[in-house]
Amino acid sequence: MTRSAARPPGPPRRPVLMVAHSYYEEDPRVRRQAEALVASGRDVDVLALRRPGDPPGGVVDGVNVRHLDVQRHQGAGLPTYLREYLSFLVRAALAAIGAQRRRRYALVQVHSLPDFLVFAALPLRLVGVPVLLDLHEAMPEFFRSRFQRAQRPMVNRLVLLQERLSIAAATEVLTVNEALRDRLVRLGVDADRVTVIINSPSLRRFNPEAHPRRAFMVDGTLKIVYAGALTPTYELDVLLDAVARLRANHPGLPVRVDLYGRGDSEPALRSQVARLGLEDSVVFHGRIPIEMVPAAIAAADLGVAPTRRDRFTDISLSTKIFEYAAMGKPVVCSRLPMVERTFPAGAVLVYPPGDPAALAETLRTVVEDPAAREVSVRRMLSATRELAWEVEAPRYVSVVERLARGR
Repeated sequence: MTRSAARPPGPPRRPVLMVAHSYYEEDPRVRRQAEALVASGRDVDVLALRRPGDPPGGVVDGVNVRHLDVQRHQGAGLPTYLREYLSFLVRAALAAIGAQRRRRYALVQVHSLPDFLVFAALPLRLVGVPVLLDLHEAMPEFFRSRFQRAQRPMVNRLVLLQERLSIAAATEVLTVNEALRDRLVRLGVDADRVTVIINSPSLRRFNPEAHPRRAFMVDGTLKIVYAGALTPTYELDVLLDAVARLRANHPGLPVRVDLYGRGDSEPALRSQVARLGLEDSVVFHGRIPIEMVPAAIAAADLGVAPTRRDRFTDISLSTKIFEYAAMGKPVVCSRLPMVERTFPAGAVLVYPPGDPAALAETLRTVVEDPAAREVSVRRMLSATRELAWEVEAPRYVSVVERLARGR
């Protein structure tokens, strides 16, 4: 686990503290930001969740990571999530207070979800340390999408209230796309307090030249890859239905689906695979380290990002789309507002959310129309390079430096 990164020359600067309710090693956005600060010459400490078997702390690519003894309960009910969030908040606040005495931080960055985790940094804010709140998602929309109870008016009002109070407690706010920024401004947040840092992959990590390249269907099999969470947000059940239709309507087209990830939808998906007779076509690989994801994509013919449409996904954009495109693979995903807003027409190959027949037809088109496939790959690769982390990182570092220096 212990790896170090080279630091640029120059006088030492006060460190930055990050607080993230996630497993640091598995959180691409937190890792990209922490490593960008280390590369700029800042020490970075991270307080994160602790996976079973993880040591209490260590150094990952130059970032000092402390694992607090809290684990995720993915797929649990709302009360369990709230207990988990509160337990982590209290532990993170105590750890931050103790660390501040030794380290004298220049800035604290808090990553949501939950938004109210920002209050773990409140003791440091009270002694003059600026606090940057990074809103990865819209928590009210996420909760309504994920939890039945959160759809009740009283619960929804409480979630909206905690969002407003959390933003008020921060010095400034980051978020991941223009739709989320627009939503915050409509809620009354000063536009000057919100900066968009796109959740895009690093081209250094997602580099097709660094892995053996598979020619499209070189062995006659269509290899489909999905690398992400196996949760209800992603309509992998629709993908499985589409694959079953594709096999039934085109028996001469062998199809293999590689699913990389974990989540509470996995038991239902496994049952669906058995019910549809897809055991020889679908492989569940489980979660793999971030470092292994590019190779998994390189070994496939196309990447899929099937996403249900609701109020939450209307203002979100799957990072998987960028990752597949960066590796030079055709991308098939749900037709969602942020997909159409982000990528040029004809770049990404889309289907109506929830429609397995349309998804099957889109997959068939990828196979049978090589010209359209190649155009899509080129346009997506160009769009991804324009939005890549190498473009976003200097903008992110400049926000941190401005706040850390009190300007």
